Amino acid sequence: MRHLSVLLRPAALLLVAALAVPAIASAEERLHIYNWNDYFAEDTLADFQARTGIHPVLDVYDANEVLEAKLFAGRSGYDLVFPTMRPFAARHIAAGLYRPLDKDRLPGLANLDPQIMATLASGDPGNAHVVPYMWGTTGLGINVEKVQAALGEDAPLDTWGLIFDPENAKRLAGCGISLLDDPAEVIPAALAYLGRDPNSLAKADLAAAQALIEAIYPHIRYIHSSQYISDLANGDLCVAHGYSGDVLQAATRAEEAGGRVAIDYLIPREGAVLWTDVMAIPADAPNPEAAHAFIAYLLEPEVIAAVSDYVYYANPNLAATPHLDEALRDDPGIYPPPAVRARLFVPAERSSRELRDLNRLWTRLKSGH
Repeated sequence: MRHLSVLLRPAALLLVAALAVPAIASAEERLHIYNWNDYFAEDTLADFQARTGIHPVLDVYDANEVLEAKLFAGRSGYDLVFPTMRPFAARHIAAGLYRPLDKDRLPGLANLDPQIMATLASGDPGNAHVVPYMWGTTGLGINVEKVQAALGEDAPLDTWGLIFDPENAKRLAGCGISLLDDPAEVIPAALAYLGRDPNSLAKADLAAAQALIEAIYPHIRYIHSSQYISDLANGDLCVAHGYSGDVLQAATRAEEAGGRVAIDYLIPREGAVLWTDVMAIPADAPNPEAAHAFIAYLLEPEVIAAVSDYVYYANPNLAATPHLDEALRDDPGIYPPPAVRARLFVPAERSSRELRDLNRLWTRLKSGH
């Protein structure tokens, strides 16, 4: 549902530092961007500046809630932000926090996947305020060798049962299981495993999900939304509930470290969350013109393909597909085939009260153990 890699690649770290240095010329036009860590290609910002003369200033965050707090406080100073669509950007749109797009300045919109655009339209009528940036799924990062050693070579791997079946969780506890620290991810996954509507808020369904999570809780090593990336790569976990691109980054890091650890990303057969991160211009953005220019730049097929190649996430630009690295384009964990994509579900819109209730349930689950 969101990009949470907190360990910047060295080159990206240098780029962020360079872009944070004040421009020598005080009259230099600037674009203030607020985005997830490590969510551009190494040369995305530098190439934009070289082409336009606009100096991008990048700040990063690791949680939608951090971005949301700044937006609701007002006068954030940012020209372009990258929230997850549901529930965050949808709530921001309803609250009037974003400026309507000038679509005449964004010809690349014509290249965007109609299916993705349709999923956004329910929270952004007429696709008036946000542009999809990256999309992905939330599934399982698996150290196949360790899982098979614990459960047997014939054990099914593409199932939430690796985490939510108490017997499996007990047997896998020794090699390490982690959950995302997000009720909007964990509770729907538990409901999907139980064969119930993953978006249900019915008391009986939530009670069943709570009982299931409580049953496996003693076997969970930790609940965290980014630590699993390095721990999978190092072999310190054998199953992690995680975001597609983050797990694939872990797999790449493990391979670059010598291949001692092999990590697979699998979308559970019971279904999984399909999430989309979007680009939006705050209503009080100091430089909306530069923000439009940067969105137009990211809508160019070659530009966004390079970003996908770097961050291991799918982009919604159909014209970019031929420009993707073949291994990424053909990876079913990044671009699921139609049969798998049909099992994905989009998180439902939640009211503030419903979100509070889910968060309270999650807090009780964690604090009770």
